[in-house]
Amino acid sequence: MMARKARKKRSRQKVSRGLKVTLVLLVLTAVAAAYAWNEASSWRPDEETYPDQGALVNAADGPVDFGTLKGLGAEFVYIEASDGAEQKDVGFPRNFAAAHRAGLEVGAAHRFDPCAVADGQSANFVTMVPRDSALLPPAILLDRVASECPARVSDAAVQSELTTLVNQIEAHSGKAVILAPSAKFEETYGVSRRMDRNLWLTRSWFEPEYASRPHVMWTANRWYANEAAQPPLRWVVVRP
Repeated sequence: MMARKARKKRSRQKVSRGLKVTLVLLVLTAVAAAYAWNEASSWRPDEETYPDQGALVNAADGPVDFGTLKGLGAEFVYIEASDGAEQKDVGFPRNFAAAHRAGLEVGAAHRFDPCAVADGQSANFVTMVPRDSALLPPAILLDRVASECPARVSDAAVQSELTTLVNQIEAHSGKAVILAPSAKFEETYGVSRRMDRNLWLTRSWFEPEYASRPHVMWTANRWYANEAAQPPLRWVVVRP
């Protein structure tokens, strides 16, 4: 009887020690993960390698202190202006004016909707973005594909409408657009092979390699923690 009690006691002690070790390991893992995320969210490419750096912002980022953004080393900012044929970024006018006052170079971006025709999309962009030769080349953000549309849209139709949209926005701005395909959009439509325009690719912390030719711009950190805005911003660099 005594021997059984002793064995049970030793067994309980082993379980208790095991639980303590497990809890310590879990705490250490959580601390390490928090540290790693803090390091990753504050990372951006070295300025000696990429001297021209900036950000992509929209209304969802909330109020942005563009003076602070410039103080952090930003030279430019792209501001989302329009989305498809109907949606407008309500923060565009405010952000546009504030970025200019801060002395940043400014560009406007349109988010392409594969479900909508080009005419409505270009009209949406034109009503938001002034014709100004001092602006950076306009960017077209390409991250949605036709499989997400409520009605079937062929790949050929998407490519045709995108080509028309490019021509219309370039006619308004007087500058060649920059195409910013996601990896999914590039895989689906091969836009880097089909359209001879500068590319803006996205991959946090590592240079993207999903296009068929080199990129000019790179969203290097989609979650850049900073003092200029409450939520993280998308930090962008220009290839030297």
